[in-house]
Amino acid sequence: MRYPKECILKDCEEVVIRPLEPEDEAALNRFYGCIPEEDRWNLRYDTTKPEIIHSWIEKMKAGDIISIIAICSGDIVGHGSLRHRAFGITKHVGRFHIAVLPNYRNKRLGTWLLLDLVQVAMDKGLELMRADLIVGMEDAAIEAARKLDFIKRAELKGYAQDPQGNKYDMVIMIKRLHSGWSDF
Repeated sequence: MRYPKECILKDCEEVVIRPLEPEDEAALNRFYGCIPEEDRWNLRYDTTKPEIIHSWIEKMKAGDIISIIAICSGDIVGHGSLRHRAFGITKHVGRFHIAVLPNYRNKRLGTWLLLDLVQVAMDKGLELMRADLIVGMEDAAIEAARKLDFIKRAELKGYAQDPQGNKYDMVIMIKRLHSGWSDF
């Protein structure tokens, strides 16, 4: 993958996608500080804690996580990460996560980030990508993943719970990876 990469969003705004670097830690903390509280509960980590972001940076340095960021006007507006294990029964599977600031949603930024993560997973020789998404909260992400050939493999009814105790279904989506885009 060649970086930095310039992308044009649906509203003609330009963002630059590039790998996250250790020097970006403070900017990534600011980014996650701008994610609305009502969106943070499904991130699976308390991203308001600087030690969480720091642990991601350390795992990235160790090669356990691959992270990319989208930058607009000098600020991080999107973050994507790919995790995979080097050993074990799921070493052929990558799990991704994407977060985008509210003002940049529904402009295809998440799709750009996902396409790059798919390419990174293919480059690493992974066979599958997995996403766990919340129905009713991440419907746009579910639709984008579906358009990129992710298939719903399971739905866990009432599996996720928000801070108020409301239950949501979680879908597990899988994409089979090929050796190149020509096999897509």
